[in-house]
Amino acid sequence: MSATASTVTDANRLRVVRAYTRTIGMYATEAVGDSWLMFADAGLRISRVLVLLAIWRTLVDPGEVVGGFTLPALLTYTLVAEMFAQQLQAKSALDFWLWEGTIASRLLHPMSLVGQLVAQLLGSWLFGICAVTLPILALSPLLGVDPAPASWLGGVAFVPSLVLSVAIALAMDVILGAVTVAYGLNTWLVGMLRTALFGLLAGAVLPLAILPWGWGKVFDWLPFASMVSAPLRIYTGTGDPLLLMPVQAGWVLVLWLVAGRVWWRNRERLVGYGG
Repeated sequence: MSATASTVTDANRLRVVRAYTRTIGMYATEAVGDSWLMFADAGLRISRVLVLLAIWRTLVDPGEVVGGFTLPALLTYTLVAEMFAQQLQAKSALDFWLWEGTIASRLLHPMSLVGQLVAQLLGSWLFGICAVTLPILALSPLLGVDPAPASWLGGVAFVPSLVLSVAIALAMDVILGAVTVAYGLNTWLVGMLRTALFGLLAGAVLPLAILPWGWGKVFDWLPFASMVSAPLRIYTGTGDPLLLMPVQAGWVLVLWLVAGRVWWRNRERLVGYGG
């Protein structure tokens, strides 16, 4: 490769980095656009974790094991679930772009649609990290909860598991977006359905292992569990990374293959939806 070609390549890479950096900054600023409402939401999230911790202490005695969880593990699970709630759910703005009719113009941007969604997520997470994640982490000693992973292996494995979780969530958003347009569904109803399924099947509030009648073992194989339950079980040492992460990777592969197919088949409808 000649020096000129190398310079051009470096310049293109720099432009790509600047594009993503500016886009992330734009969405980070947009996330605090509602001013006090955003801080009110952060306060409610912190209050929620305080209530859940109190409930677990009331229901589970020290030394008792429930569904493979000791009380310290349940407390850590609940704490970390709220600290990383935005990342574990990874709700993108694709449905909002469809609703406001800007999806067509966004397809003309110099960044790929998935790249824009990733930048939007990263930007929107910055406020939550500062207003919720860090305060909860700082309060954890006062709450009597150890926020550290159960082992160094669990802490290391949690990071790629969380990345796989985000990849699953993005694939599901792309699939739901394409299906919404293909069948003329209401974006808000689809979003409510996603939230309901997430709350019931993902293990965001209650660990799936403590559900009655063995339902947790069934839900463990669904993509919702791979989004939330799997990373949290790895972090708390209640699940084997060598068993959970291959399931996550399998869902990433399957869902993105489906997402690519339904997106391509409905591309013209998507463009018309935003036209």
